Amino acid sequence: MRVLALVEAAMLRQRGHLIVWSPICVATGIGLYFSLRFEPDVHVYAQLVSAIFLGAFCSWKLPTAWSPVAIGVALIAFGFLLAGGRAHLVSEPVLKWRYYGPIEGRVVSLDRSASDALRVTLDQVRIEGVPVDERPRRVRISMHGPATNLLPGQRIMTTGHLSAPQGPVEPGGFDFRRHAWFQRLGAVGYTRVPVLTIAPASAANGGVPVTYWRISISNHVQNLLPGEVGGFAAAVTTGDRSGLRSDTLLSLRASNLAHLLAISGLHMGLLTGFVFLACRVGFSAVPAAALRLPVKKLAAVCAMVSATIYFLLSGGNIATERAFVMVLVMFGALLLDRRAISLRAVAVAALIVLAMRPESLLGPGFQMSFAATTALVAVFGALRNQDLVSGPKWLKQFIGLILSSAIAGFATAPIGAAHFNTMSHFGLLANLLSVPVMGAIVVPAAVLSAFLAPVGLEWVALTVMGIGLKWILGVSEWVSGLHGAQGYVMSPPDFVLPALSLSILWVILWQGRARWAGLVPAMAVMTLWGQGTRPDVLVAGNGGLIGVMTENGRALSKSKGNGFVASVWLENDGDGADQKLAAKRWPGEPGLVQRYQTEGLEIVHLTGKRAAQDFNECRPDQIVVSPVALQLSGGCRLYDSEKLENTGSLALSKGRLVTSNEASGRRLWSLGYSGQ
Repeated sequence: MRVLALVEAAMLRQRGHLIVWSPICVATGIGLYFSLRFEPDVHVYAQLVSAIFLGAFCSWKLPTAWSPVAIGVALIAFGFLLAGGRAHLVSEPVLKWRYYGPIEGRVVSLDRSASDALRVTLDQVRIEGVPVDERPRRVRISMHGPATNLLPGQRIMTTGHLSAPQGPVEPGGFDFRRHAWFQRLGAVGYTRVPVLTIAPASAANGGVPVTYWRISISNHVQNLLPGEVGGFAAAVTTGDRSGLRSDTLLSLRASNLAHLLAISGLHMGLLTGFVFLACRVGFSAVPAAALRLPVKKLAAVCAMVSATIYFLLSGGNIATERAFVMVLVMFGALLLDRRAISLRAVAVAALIVLAMRPESLLGPGFQMSFAATTALVAVFGALRNQDLVSGPKWLKQFIGLILSSAIAGFATAPIGAAHFNTMSHFGLLANLLSVPVMGAIVVPAAVLSAFLAPVGLEWVALTVMGIGLKWILGVSEWVSGLHGAQGYVMSPPDFVLPALSLSILWVILWQGRARWAGLVPAMAVMTLWGQGTRPDVLVAGNGGLIGVMTENGRALSKSKGNGFVASVWLENDGDGADQKLAAKRWPGEPGLVQRYQTEGLEIVHLTGKRAAQDFNECRPDQIVVSPVALQLSGGCRLYDSEKLENTGSLALSKGRLVTSNEASGRRLWSLGYSGQ
């Protein structure tokens, strides 16, 4: 009874602080939906609706101390329903076979692939021989041939290859099919031939005026600021990264400055903060306005308008959407005479983003942006009334900059390491040298260029902006070139990030000394991450590559081909080697038939048609992998191109073989694909 009384007292102490737990409960329900290996049927959803009503009823009937528990259960059920409803809402046809032929559609967006190829996303697609009701709503094509002056709204035609989005490159890995499902991408592919324009692009043509103006502004900025500086400026102002080379992106990531590319909380905060300050000072300078009008609230409205325009021009990705919602909540609180920056505001912003795009919970953009924001608000909220250092104002601001960079870096480091398998060892230094330039030069110059554009003088402000961006690129190149600038981290088990996040959130949000109990599971989870292991053998989904774990790291069966798969495997291992170096680790002589012994099994990789035609072994202790269809008699386990089409990629750990499709389960985004 005493324990129960202590628990009730602890629950009562949380009153007034419970709203911050709402997005956590909703996120838990969303996470449960995506963690399933089967697609829930209508009976499951009916039970969840009942759980919501039951939770609401119990919260009314239960004692005050326990009613939040019932509300939490209802919110978890609501999160599950939210994710399931969204998954069904975005359902679109998926191409069910490999296609080669004419492709026609309207350009809706442009970006670049990891190999620097221009990628174009089309809607209103026409594909020869595919009925209208089976055509993908959107397709994405990589341009390996000549493709210039493409603009949203332009209708184009080309001849290329298309196929359904592929599954994970290893069992349990990132599932591109799920990502494509929520983007309504029904096919991806490439073309090597020229692109023909059927209808020109214009602001009115095709119904994508905002995107048209966005890319037009991006092109104009890059014409005034050529090279990587122009590409950086376009990314900062419009979110268009197509003007940046892959080596520049790698340099920014290695120096922990890639967040300056994403239009997120930093950019939105600097922009709206500058507009708010400028408008407030401007209104206050006019006596009639200062005496008769609510200057502070008018400045807040101006900041909200500028945030809306910036959001529309940015392309509206997850990070920008989160930042936009956060800004609206912050200035909305100011209009209502409430505290603008608080954990409640962060919670409201998280709820709005999750309600709009529940799938964003799984992405690094949502996780890193809310982790940084929550940590900054919590720490600076706790230090609000404390003077950390005595001295001049500039010194306090400098200390604040160091502290904020350290807090944000510490909060996002585990998430970045889990998703990207890298850690920047000198990221704090790079941010201290770059973020002040971003706030004092780049963002004000970008705002000024918008005001000067109507009179044709935007080049003046953009020139100043270019100086700041050139400095940031120089810092990125210098820091990324330092010895040991980048470390590599093995991918964690699936439970690590959710468990670590909940543990840290408990420490931040729980009221009372029991909050420190959250450090115990956090440390335990980090220990388990460090002691994790990787599969002994990995097999690509097309049978074209095998990777085996050796004492020197993963060895690959080929030095060329399947480059994307090879890079992902090595990244997930926390291995900084490239494919050529990993191929040199193979324990045996190179040849058309590669063999590897493990756990009493022989893995045989046939690397081409000739090797497949000449191979005639098939023993019970063999696993034979072939990228072409093969007929063998005997007791071996054969995984040729036809069988791999049904299984997806393979992983062998301690003698247990797991297929990608087994690990992913039968979900909406996999049921419509070939091989399911």
